[in-house]
Amino acid sequence: MFDVERTTGRCVAWIRDFFNENGPDCQAVVGISGGKDSSVTAALCVKALGKERVIGVLMPCGVQKDIDAALLLVKHLGIQQYTVNIEQAVKGLSEALPFELSDQSRINMPPRIRMATLYAVAQSHNGRVANTCNLSEDWVGYSTRYGDAAGDFSPLAHLTVGEVKAIGRYLGLPQTLVEKTPSDGLCGKTDEDNLGFTYDVLDRYIRTGEIEDAATKERIDTLHRRNLFKLQLMPAFDPEAAD
Repeated sequence: MFDVERTTGRCVAWIRDFFNENGPDCQAVVGISGGKDSSVTAALCVKALGKERVIGVLMPCGVQKDIDAALLLVKHLGIQQYTVNIEQAVKGLSEALPFELSDQSRINMPPRIRMATLYAVAQSHNGRVANTCNLSEDWVGYSTRYGDAAGDFSPLAHLTVGEVKAIGRYLGLPQTLVEKTPSDGLCGKTDEDNLGFTYDVLDRYIRTGEIEDAATKERIDTLHRRNLFKLQLMPAFDPEAAD
């Protein structure tokens, strides 16, 4: 049984310890999408550090239909925020490349530009960038390497979607943020539509190993194996290694 009070308290203490090691003036920089993960991450940082040491960065690409959710979060938490529209950066890089982008390149470019933006903010404010990925999404590779999968500290990496939501409710976040249906922001499909199974099914499988449908089990296992490289350190040649 997930103990939300204990887990939240331990996570807050862990964030506080991380920032104590990085200096009393160091700030948390969080990319704010208006979804549950960035909302819970920002709320945990506020609880650990105080709202004065948390910076929210909103990064629409052109017009973001659900940007009101991101604005609701920064207002609810009372944190400093910057809005940086990345549309021109995405367009400029796309036009500068002397070839036609693949679909995957086109999909992953905005998250990577967003991460570059977060580091620009962090390095100008003595900050550390929060990774907002959760265990469930990481398990099946639902993140962009060197995009949203990057960061300096990761409060949610070992928490499932259901557990992240429980923490959001425990911290008193607006229900619309905690229960907001995640989507890819590209073709209007939800994460679960794209994955082919629900997060409830995935979370249960991760935590208990139990799953009823054999085809769903195979799909989850395949996605996990295929995307393990995103969670591992970069392979590096060791000249001292044994032949």
